Amino acid sequence: MVTQLKEKALLLLRQALDNSTADFRPGQWEAIEELLLNKSRLLVVQRTGWGKSLVYFLATRLLRDQSVGCTLLISPLLALMRNQIVAAQRIGIKAETINSSNTEEWEVVKTQLLADKIDILLISPERLANEEFREKILLPLSQCIGLFVVDEAHCISDWGHDFRPDYRRIVRILQGLPQNIPVLTTTATANNRVVDDIKAQLGSNLRVSRGSLTRQSLQLQNIYLPSPAARMAWLAEQLPKLPGSGIIYTLTVRDADRVADWLQIQGINAKAYHSNLDSEMRVVLEDELLKNEIKALVATTALGMGFDKPDLGFVIHYQRPGSVVHYYQQVGRAGRAVDIAYGILLGGDEDEEITNYFINTAFPPQIHTQQILTVLNQSREGLSVPQLEQSLNLSRGQIDKVLKQLSLESPAPITKLDSKWYATPVNYFPDSEKIERLTQIRRQEQAKMSEYMQNKQCLMAFLAAELDDPNPTACGKCAVCLGRHLLPETCSMEIINQAILYLRRSDQIIEPRKQWPQQALLNYGFSGNIRSNLRAEAGRALSLWGDAGWGELVKQGKYRDNHFDDVLVQGTVEMIQRWQPQPFPSWITCVPSLNRPELVPNFAQRLAKKLGLPFKLIVRKTRPTQLQKNMSNSYQQAHNLDDAFAIEVWEEMSSSVFLVDDMVDSRWTFTIIAALLRRAGSGLVFPIALALNTLGQGD
Repeated sequence: MVTQLKEKALLLLRQALDNSTADFRPGQWEAIEELLLNKSRLLVVQRTGWGKSLVYFLATRLLRDQSVGCTLLISPLLALMRNQIVAAQRIGIKAETINSSNTEEWEVVKTQLLADKIDILLISPERLANEEFREKILLPLSQCIGLFVVDEAHCISDWGHDFRPDYRRIVRILQGLPQNIPVLTTTATANNRVVDDIKAQLGSNLRVSRGSLTRQSLQLQNIYLPSPAARMAWLAEQLPKLPGSGIIYTLTVRDADRVADWLQIQGINAKAYHSNLDSEMRVVLEDELLKNEIKALVATTALGMGFDKPDLGFVIHYQRPGSVVHYYQQVGRAGRAVDIAYGILLGGDEDEEITNYFINTAFPPQIHTQQILTVLNQSREGLSVPQLEQSLNLSRGQIDKVLKQLSLESPAPITKLDSKWYATPVNYFPDSEKIERLTQIRRQEQAKMSEYMQNKQCLMAFLAAELDDPNPTACGKCAVCLGRHLLPETCSMEIINQAILYLRRSDQIIEPRKQWPQQALLNYGFSGNIRSNLRAEAGRALSLWGDAGWGELVKQGKYRDNHFDDVLVQGTVEMIQRWQPQPFPSWITCVPSLNRPELVPNFAQRLAKKLGLPFKLIVRKTRPTQLQKNMSNSYQQAHNLDDAFAIEVWEEMSSSVFLVDDMVDSRWTFTIIAALLRRAGSGLVFPIALALNTLGQGD
């Protein structure tokens, strides 16, 4: 029987791969056999590209042929789901998904599922949080599941590089399933600590199948280029010479957009990919890369686990990731079905600052948790998230993070009914010791990546050893093993200068706000939608705060010199000339400050002189306010400025005006002053700032 099963599985494997001579990789058949014959709970830790998805597809096909129920696959990324559904169809598996992008299909999928017409259902872990899904689909399905699969299982572990709170729900569901249902969990990035944690959560009967993590086709090299301009120049020079198409990973959304735009200007077909794009656009971009219609996707971690393009020619990191497991997981996208592929890590000066930001914001501070629990305990009628924003100086993201963490505790100290959150009688004590240990591990991982950057021994062996590969061996192909550069480590000054000029011309759009926060501006009487005759126009910021280009000079002027250099005046003039807002403003005013009364007016006055326009200081600050950067959500930011400004009417103010400030954080200062100017009789208001203050977002 075993021999027949294996022969049948081999035929299906060849069908799936469209290769009549394909054979199982070491460990693949053994994993399938373990699931089919022993009904085991199995954790498979194998390198990227080994073929973990084939294990559960083939197991599903064989189980379904034995009239066993469908497979439930929990997978973290929609990109991964799309790849898998196409692969499943090759061996006659009917796969469907229930996710946020196909709500109109849910009813049809549910009907087919309960009629046993679907072989494999793919869902995200976040779907398990949906009560309707749990009650109407998961509960009836749980009695007839044939195989339970958790892809990217390191997400279960707090110690994993990509822990997702919703994965905790998986453990509870597994505890409720009959013990004779086989369970497969898979990952390419689990060291011993993560494996032990997964075993502790899923049970000591979890068997572990582990293979070598060394990638034979991947050639690794590290290049330190401190400035963004140097890295952008290097990419512009080297990308056209690299084989095929690939991925350039950035740590922030902002850098993904900017690097893609720069490469396009240099005549290279590259496009940005990140979590701010809608799912339809992401599918289009993935298809373009799969079909080699573009040279590169410049992506955040939104294009990560499970994206499968076997002939990917290169993966380049524009900045250093925060951990070895992050790096291995991403660089492992390259070279699965080609003889040579490049994995190039470009290190920069900003790497440490960005990864520190992610480490520091990974867990909600204890004080945030306590503040939310306090106000919920004080409210009998419950509070919605907007009401929590009014009660607390916390951002929407900070509030959501705390609510998710608390709702996943067992027993949970909070509960949700409709749109409101309520406190329960549970006494909650955060595990601050565990959070501290996790934070220290993140810092150690960050230090290991810094060590990797300087490593003088085999780069692949270093990565494998850090992932607790039992037999890390020298690859003989990386820059260290070969004793030479795979790719040049320098680039021409001419292109670096072009990149510097590009960065100095990277004007940032200041999008106008369109709605007043509820109850925030009662003194001004502003509420509801911002009427078009009170709304600011789209503005411009010369730079991003502290960034390459102008940003560092703005920072020095504000905090070191208390004076903005004349070159910033000239830079702003050139920005306005590129911009050409219409109708072009005929006068200039500025945002007042009680803390630094001369800084912005002095700059605005010099700008007005250069543009040949009158400068009128008609906006007055009527009371001290908190720093906007210390206000964490829209309600608090707007409420902080309620009744803080007044306008002195000027008889020639009816035409368009430039409203100048040094920094733009929340945009509420510009929004409120623009509305006051318009109400006092001014024409269109065009905001101008020297810097936009945002770190950018990771995915």
